[in-house]
Amino acid sequence: MNYLAHLHLGGQLPAQLLGSLYGDFVKGRLQGQFSPQIEVAIQLHRSIDRFTDSHPLVDAALSRFSLTRRRYAGIVLDVFFDHCLARDWALYADQPLERFTSQVYRVLAAEPQLPGRLAQIAPYMAADDWLGSYREFAVMEQVLRGISRRLTQPEALVFAMQELRQLYEPLSEDFRLFYPELQKFAQAQLTTEV
Repeated sequence: MNYLAHLHLGGQLPAQLLGSLYGDFVKGRLQGQFSPQIEVAIQLHRSIDRFTDSHPLVDAALSRFSLTRRRYAGIVLDVFFDHCLARDWALYADQPLERFTSQVYRVLAAEPQLPGRLAQIAPYMAADDWLGSYREFAVMEQVLRGISRRLTQPEALVFAMQELRQLYEPLSEDFRLFYPELQKFAQAQLTTEV
């Protein structure tokens, strides 16, 4: 899962939203450098990733990609699943996407100590509405291009959009089957935290 899904699944309190994002930017053991609520949210982020990475529906979705793209298929699938979530937001959330993303951007803007690279990208994320823009399939190309600049073999993502266009419907169906299961898992985790 990518940013939008983690934010959607990780709880709506400010500390939960922050921790849901921090999970992509904070590595290693958590040793009290953040509030307990943020650290619990980071742990949930990691649990969501483990659940996703080991799920048979995700394995089936990854197997749809060509062997040349298989190494980075997980990255491509994460971004595509965020597109599916944004596209079909009303099926999975109680509030409009615009209200949700505005809340996230306010929470980020109010936090003076964002970790690492998140501190650098948060202003751009809000200014360009990264989370809401995932609704548009064409945005996936920009996202993947940005990701490819951080890879040791960026050429591996060069034709990812062409492959995504061909796989759009089957991968969308994979998302429709998988996401409700992921929601149940995340909700159960949130319930045990309380």
